[in-house]
Amino acid sequence: MAKLLKDLYNESYIKLLTTNIKKYFESFDEVSFSNTIFNDTWESLELKERMRHISVTLRAYLPDNYISALGILKSTSSHLCLDYGLENIIFQDFVEVFGLDEFDSSIDALEHFTKTSSSEFAIRQFILKYPDETMGVMKKWASNENEHVRRLSCEGCRSRLPWAVALPKFKKDPTKVLEILEILQDDKSEYVRKSVANNINDISKDNPTIVISLVQKWIGQTVLKDKMLKHGARTLLKQSDTRILSLFGYKKIDDIQIIDFEVSSNVRMGEELEFSFSLTSQQGSGKVRVEYILEFVRLREKKSKKVFMIAEGNCQSKIKQFAKKYSFKPITTRKYYSGTHNIYIIVNGEELASKSFELID
Repeated sequence: MAKLLKDLYNESYIKLLTTNIKKYFESFDEVSFSNTIFNDTWESLELKERMRHISVTLRAYLPDNYISALGILKSTSSHLCLDYGLENIIFQDFVEVFGLDEFDSSIDALEHFTKTSSSEFAIRQFILKYPDETMGVMKKWASNENEHVRRLSCEGCRSRLPWAVALPKFKKDPTKVLEILEILQDDKSEYVRKSVANNINDISKDNPTIVISLVQKWIGQTVLKDKMLKHGARTLLKQSDTRILSLFGYKKIDDIQIIDFEVSSNVRMGEELEFSFSLTSQQGSGKVRVEYILEFVRLREKKSKKVFMIAEGNCQSKIKQFAKKYSFKPITTRKYYSGTHNIYIIVNGEELASKSFELID
């Protein structure tokens, strides 16, 4: 059985943590702290609950003065290597819970902690409470020599960061976020550029026109930047937005057709849908983006669609064959229901073929 994420917080990690805290706080009671951590409720706690349990317990065993406690944790974190990146978020959680009234010291600590474990979640509480001050600091971080700090300046202000509290102000007006992206647009670190792309993608969900203008402004300057922009525009591309498709060279090609489209007529729950088709073009040229859309049955006669990539690039030959499969094996992120489903073949944002099939129990 695969190891559960919550089990990253285990006796080995707590031992490592307490040993290093003891180096900087001699009166730290390692035994009592560990006993408090591994209490009767420990096994029932999930990942984030365990993280919060540890950070709250730390507050009870460290000096009452927040600044003093923070100094001990900063020294401790420097000795916990990147191999414990996820586990070490307890330090940022400590700042998020107990440090909101100590802006300068807490912000400095988050910059320090992010070098071994990202502060992207904790910083958001400071953005919500001190929007102008925090974004001013993050804008400075965008020019920091450390790539982890630069990434934090971007990742921390994503309006829709997964598993984090949303930033509604930036959903409405991403101007302050764009100032940071402007600084990071040519960052030498792929780690940072990926964060920029994800931030752009978040913005596109609430402000598509802004992202289209951004792509139009930045596209064609470097190969790396074009790759970043394309990843950032992925939601708009999947939505077949003709404006963004055109910017990336995916224009309507009049002579393209889909032939020999074959789809399994019946698929049993847990098995695979198989489908194939050929793409033909008299000219055999042009930049193409080939996708398929599955329209799923939902409860109460509702349906939902999801887009999947098949291939993209220059169409060099006059005929190109494709064969794909989609598994209806149950997964935790999607529940399947029996009934009539539909599949659509999309080329450069245009639906060129469709068929129906039955998913049966």
